[in-house]
Formats: sequence, C-alpha cells, structure tokens
Amino acid sequence: VDVVESGGGSVQAGGSLRLSCTISGYTYRPYSMGWFRQAPQKNREGVATIDSDGKTAYADSVKGRFTISQDSAEKTIYLRMNSLQPNDTAMYLCAAAEGYALEPLRQNEYKTWGQGTQVTVSS
Repeated sequence: VDVVESGGGSVQAGGSLRLSCTISGYTYRPYSMGWFRQAPQKNREGVATIDSDGKTAYADSVKGRFTISQDSAEKTIYLRMNSLQPNDTAMYLCAAAEGYALEPLRQNEYKTWGQGTQVTVSS
C-alpha cells in the first residue's frame, strides 16, 4: 500500500488550496478515507472524511470552508480548502480504513497513513 499526498503549500489568509491523496494497492471496499491535521504542540484532529458510499464528515472548525470529494475508481480523495486562516496551519495527513468508520473523525479508526503535506497560512 502506497499513500501519496500532494497540494500543500503556503498561502495568505483568505486563500485556497486543494490537497490530493492517492492510495495504491488498497482494494478494500467498503472503505473510509480522510484528512487529519496536526499543528505543532497540538493533538492530531480529524478534518474531513468520506467513505466509499460518498458519506462525508467534517470538523466543526472547517464546515462551510472545506470540501472533501473522491474519485473512487482511482482511490483518490481531494480536500478543497477555501477561506484559509492562520489557525489552519498544520501538517495534513491522509488516512484510510477498511469498512465504514464508526466515528469517522477519530484517528484510531484508521490504519493506513501517509507522510503528510504541510499547509502554512500567513496573516
């Protein structure tokens, strides 16, 4: 299983970024995939998740600003992030789980993780 994330970078407050994550060699279905983030000296938190049926879940802090989507045939998920704020600065990690996650935003549900892509938002 190989997890490849891309799309991070540095933007000013109010800007946008799109993250991508492709998981190869992952044949489980149903599945759950999602994005988590970890800022320095903070706990890792769930940002947005999607399952193989297209059901999504979002952290309250990103609702209305972030949108998760997928190309299930390609095992690729995307995270469109609009109206970025400095407190969105973090390492964003992609994760996958077999089956439907009972608590989609809970990191312990996920066994496969990427290395992460850095998002930095300046004021």
